[in-house]
Amino acid sequence: MKSKKRLLWEYVEALVTALILALVIRAYVIQAFKIPSGSMIPTLLIGDHILVNKFIYGTKIPLTDRKIFVWKTPERGDIIVFKYPENPKKDFIKRVIAKGGDVIEVRDKVVYVNGKALHEPYAHHFDGAIRPGTYDPRDNFGPVLLPENKVFVMGDNRDQSYDSRYWGVVDLKDVRGKAFIIYWSWDPDNWLRFNRIGRLIH
Repeated sequence: MKSKKRLLWEYVEALVTALILALVIRAYVIQAFKIPSGSMIPTLLIGDHILVNKFIYGTKIPLTDRKIFVWKTPERGDIIVFKYPENPKKDFIKRVIAKGGDVIEVRDKVVYVNGKALHEPYAHHFDGAIRPGTYDPRDNFGPVLLPENKVFVMGDNRDQSYDSRYWGVVDLKDVRGKAFIIYWSWDPDNWLRFNRIGRLIH
């Protein structure tokens, strides 16, 4: 029989290994996030808990802004988690609408990329009023040519989303990953939303 000391050491080794593996997975592969606001309604609701693929857009080298093993860059329509440009300590989640080299414009709530109106079944509007761009960029914005290595992001809840229309573009180096599944969901009254668990995000 193994001695108690040897058995204890094996438990400690297993625990440390599991902890290191969990930290590596969280840092480089998959991370969990909670949706705190309604800016992505109806796609994501307040209280949704999601998983984000951090590996797909490349692995960041610690203490640098450089990424390696970049499989792809964010595409139009991807829902991404990124560092909020005005406060990098905060994470935001929005949908990519345009990429570097695109011309983005919003006219009377309709989004145009390179002169073509986008088909956006995910976009939600609750306010029928149209605000002039000189007063508020919500409904009328641009046209603006996006710099390379940047993305323009917007919330699906278009009339209540603080996004690139207000604070500008997101640098690719600040993109944390792509949201891909809802693994848990509570409504504001702490009732479990079974119908949302396991739902793929797109």
